[in-house]
Amino acid sequence: MPIAPEYLHLVFPGIRFDAYLYGRASHDPTKKGRSVGTQLHEGRELCDRWGWPIVGVFDKDVDRSASRHRKSERADFEAMLEGIQARKCRIVVAWEASRYYRDLEAYVRLRNACYESNTLLCYNGTIYDLSKREDRKATAMDALQAEDEGEGIRDRNLRTQRRLAEGGKPAGRPPWGYVRRYDPDTGDLIAQVPHPTRAPYVVEMFKRFVAGETAYRIAAWLNTQPEAATISGAPWDIGRVVEQVRQPAYAARRKHRGQVVGDAAWERIVSDELFDKAQSILARPERRTQRDSAVRHLLAHIAFCGEHGDDLPKLIVQRGGSRPTYICVRFDTAIRAPRFEAYVEQAIIEWLSSPAAAAAFRRDSDDAEADAARLLAERLERQLAEARELASTFDDTGEPGLSALSLATMERNLMPKIKQAQARVEASALPVSPVLGSLLGAPNVEETWAGLLLEQKRDVIRKIVTVRLHHAHVKGAQTIRPGRITLSFVGEPGFRVASPRARESPRPRRDAPVPEMG
Repeated sequence: MPIAPEYLHLVFPGIRFDAYLYGRASHDPTKKGRSVGTQLHEGRELCDRWGWPIVGVFDKDVDRSASRHRKSERADFEAMLEGIQARKCRIVVAWEASRYYRDLEAYVRLRNACYESNTLLCYNGTIYDLSKREDRKATAMDALQAEDEGEGIRDRNLRTQRRLAEGGKPAGRPPWGYVRRYDPDTGDLIAQVPHPTRAPYVVEMFKRFVAGETAYRIAAWLNTQPEAATISGAPWDIGRVVEQVRQPAYAARRKHRGQVVGDAAWERIVSDELFDKAQSILARPERRTQRDSAVRHLLAHIAFCGEHGDDLPKLIVQRGGSRPTYICVRFDTAIRAPRFEAYVEQAIIEWLSSPAAAAAFRRDSDDAEADAARLLAERLERQLAEARELASTFDDTGEPGLSALSLATMERNLMPKIKQAQARVEASALPVSPVLGSLLGAPNVEETWAGLLLEQKRDVIRKIVTVRLHHAHVKGAQTIRPGRITLSFVGEPGFRVASPRARESPRPRRDAPVPEMG
């Protein structure tokens, strides 16, 4: 049966209940997290009242849906699950069940994590012990109701969006260049009107594009205009410019589910003629952004621009005749491809030939911590196997050597420990592919490297080194000075595994000017 907070100390005497607080809001247009803050305030009061020390607060899932139709994952929910599985708390507190989940799959994951770690679940001021059948049933019913509420909310939202589209009214976030006016008393939307300072930049953007100016040059111009700053503060780039020029909203055309469905009920910023000319330019076959997906360059989408961090798109290659150039999509830096690749390849060959490479990928069988984890996993697995065998052995009276209840208790206690030990063993060993292995043991690394295919070289680079390109010491420099290219090999500070590209960044036009060259 569920437990009221005031009786928790009687049900579990002498136990310290370290608490996690979780809050979430599906819609937060101001991005200030006020709804989440209110939820957490209720949770803090509950914890303070009953003496539960708060050891973790998860309040970053703002503007995040919990339904199966969500478009973004909940990073804080995942972090909370990891903490529960690691037994870092004894109770999890939220305002209501729907804050945790509006999806049965998410409920099952949270239920299993709490069950395996012996963590209590609290919402609506009630505590549930998920090791008990009655509490699992009660929370499952609440989860089912929360999921159904989420589906109902989605259905209503879809109907509302359809009605707004049919009437040409705005929905969602206003396009850059527009601002919305609301009734100060009721908060109802009055109108969507051109922004007094941004709208002229929209018109100029279209005019420049139709006149033949490249998206690269338009982005560079916008970045010099303080009043044309993006809403997020991120710099303008080629992709952002093209995205704006494609927006039918600027010609007062209503778009719904990717299709223009009629005239919009707001004032246009650009004329039909100007908008249609821009669309005809975008539709030209020669403007295709991806002509051939075959890999041609060693470091494309692997090397980083060292001027804006590793979370933004990697360097791409601008092909200009016989002089391909690595270029940052934010126009921070660029370098001729042959010079860049030759420098990096030589550094890789030298590192692979050094003792540091062999040490970085040495198997960890001699490592004391890895050995201890491996030995612990083996002992726990052996103990569990013996218990299972004992439970399947019966004496003359038909009694098992170990009761089913005792076996279930042992499995519940041992399985998390076995998984943790196995995870430590796996984390201690670095994977070595056959290609990389052939280089580490090669008598002549340079010759072996030269015999690899381009994609094999790229795969090795992803596994052993992080490449970053920085500004040249002077614009137009023809020599590579120290600090221009930095290499962080595996095991060194700054190294990160470069995964294969998932999505190409917008490619600069061939006639785009090149930033500082070196």
